[in-house]
Parts: sequence; C-alpha cells; structure tokens
Amino acid sequence: MTNPPRILVVAGEASGDTHAAELVAALRARRPDLTFFGMGGARLAAQGVEQLFDAREVSVMGITEVLPRIPRILQILKGLAQAAADRRPDVAILVDIPDFNLRLAKKLKALGIPVAYYVSPMIWAWRRGRVRTIKRLVDRMLCILPFEEDFYREAGVSARYVGSPVVEQVPASDTATAFRERLGLAKEAPTLALLPGSRMSEIRRLLPDMVEAAKRLAAERPGLQVVVPVAPTIDRAAITSRFEGSGVTPVLVEGRAPEVVGASDAAVVASGTAVLEAGLMQRPLVVVYRVSLITYWVGRLMLKVAFVSLINLLAGRRVVPELLQGEMTPERIAEEVRRVWMPGAPREEMLQGLAEMRGRLGETGAAARAAESVLELLPPGRV
Repeated sequence: MTNPPRILVVAGEASGDTHAAELVAALRARRPDLTFFGMGGARLAAQGVEQLFDAREVSVMGITEVLPRIPRILQILKGLAQAAADRRPDVAILVDIPDFNLRLAKKLKALGIPVAYYVSPMIWAWRRGRVRTIKRLVDRMLCILPFEEDFYREAGVSARYVGSPVVEQVPASDTATAFRERLGLAKEAPTLALLPGSRMSEIRRLLPDMVEAAKRLAAERPGLQVVVPVAPTIDRAAITSRFEGSGVTPVLVEGRAPEVVGASDAAVVASGTAVLEAGLMQRPLVVVYRVSLITYWVGRLMLKVAFVSLINLLAGRRVVPELLQGEMTPERIAEEVRRVWMPGAPREEMLQGLAEMRGRLGETGAAARAAESVLELLPPGRV
C-alpha cells in the first residue's frame, strides 16, 4: 500500500500563516488523505500541519533587523531542506517571505520537488530581475493581485490569478455601531483604530508616533475611543507601555484587525497586508511606515512603483495618504485623520476609491482555486 501524498508548506508572518492555513483546508476538503509538514504559525498548526519550525523565527523585516538573526534563519533553511530530502514531499507550497523561500526553492528544485508559490513576492515593485530566478525555480506562481498574472506570463512564468484571499477573510460590511457592539466597545463613542503591525520592530518604530497623534485627536474629540488590535506575535505589554503618560488609554483587542477597522470612524494602519484588509472594510484610513535609514535608501533605489500601499497600487492612483519615513509625524498623521473624519468631499472621495479597489479584486474562492492548481502539480500516479 502506497503512502498518502505529502506536502511541504512553508509560511512566514501572520498573514502568510492565514493564507496557507486556508489553502491547506481547501486541499484537505478535496483530498482528505494528504499529509502536511513544514513551517508556519498557529493557524497552520490548527490545520494539523506538522510544524518543524516556528514562523516567528524568520519573521523579520529590514536590513538592520535581519542581520543578527541570519545564523538562525540559515539553520532553519538547512533544516527544512534536509526534511524535504528525507521525506520527499510530492509538492511544496511556499508562501510569501521571498528572501527565505526562493533560497529554499533552489534546494527543492535540486531534489526534483515541484514548487507552487502562493502570494507572489512584489518583484513588480522592486528587484524585477528576480523574475528570472522564479522562472527557473517555481513551477506554478499563484497570484493574489490581478495585475501579477500578466506580469509573470510575459516573463515566461507559469502563473495563475486565483483571487485575493483577503476578500473572504474580512467580515461582511456592516455599520460601525454593529462592529463596536460585536467587540464590546462603547457604541456611541468616536473611535480611532491604530494598527501598528505584527512585528516588534514595527511596534517600536511606528506606535509612539501613532500614540502622539491619538493624543492630539483625543484633545479635540472628548470621549475618543482608541482601539488597537494585537497580533498574536506581539505581547500586550509592548502596546500598553507605549501609551503610558500619554493620557490615552487604549482598548486592546486580540487580533480581529478588520473588525476593529470596521468599528472605527478612521484608522491609522502600518503598510502591509493590513492596509488591504482595512481598505476592504470601507473606512477612511491613513497608511504609515518607517524603517531604518539604510533599509529605506536601499529600498528607494530599487522601487519601481509610485506607491507602497496595495490600495493605491490596485487603484492606480492615490486613494489613501501614505506617510513614510520623515513624513510620518504625529502632526501629519493627525492632520490626515482630521481631513477624512467627518462627512464631506475628502471622506466621500476616499470611500469611493476604496469601493473601486474592492471591485478590481474579483470574486471570493481564492483558496479553492489555489488548491486545484496545487493538485495539478502532483506527480502522475499520486493525483
């Protein structure tokens, strides 16, 4: 009797863990006999994926942040490659984290293991030369942004737009009052959402200025309710300590970031996947980000697009403000929030742009379409 097909799954940060877990669930629904092992977080573990390593160990961003972690990251890379050599999975699913996963893909290719890559690296934005590496190492690129499929196909990469998993991960639209009730918040209070990110480096760099902006806005809006969703990778004390002495007492919510945005009158959001989630909640928002100067200047030299937020990239124009590096100050954050807080032309224009962006992402069912594509890569006789 032959062993059931084995699949290696490697995901990094919280959003990748979520996307990967939904893909594993969709694969199990089609093939209950499949077994999975690899690296991920709590959601992949909940799907029964055997975790050889914890994704949090490789979830770092920026040149200066990565350097001290390189020895451990290389150790994990070697461990996953060795596990693939020992267990010989029928296919590998690599999710995001391109600096790590493309190195792993090279090792998997040498072993003759087909590679499906879910959630494309943003090489269309920078490091476009990587497309040649991807063509050589990746058997199927599963794209979650509509313009990516054409970009890859023109470069000779087998690619498929499966839809955005974020569309179905966010809750159905509802009133701010309904979301506040759901989260146990004060229903009538003016509400500001702060989403500082899921990495400690982001909390350190972004949250203090967000708190200062909230302090300014609280002085103008008596009873302002400041709500912060806490990512599973972050200790609550790391959030509360940065509010000390500000006069603002935040309401912390475990995860549920899209609902927190839905409960808000406006949101301040760290650039990343959370921006797309926030945009899909159809609430005004301000995008912020700051990295080390070295990381920023290297990034600026290589960046090939006009915007950093997915909302603006999908819309092809500036729908939401992007306050980056030196522009990210408490004064500027507060100013941009004020501009869209109350009903009026700026708020309505932003909401219309967010609705257009949502329309471009298409229908739900990304994980199901991705699962079908992965199963096509199983070797003959294992399908």
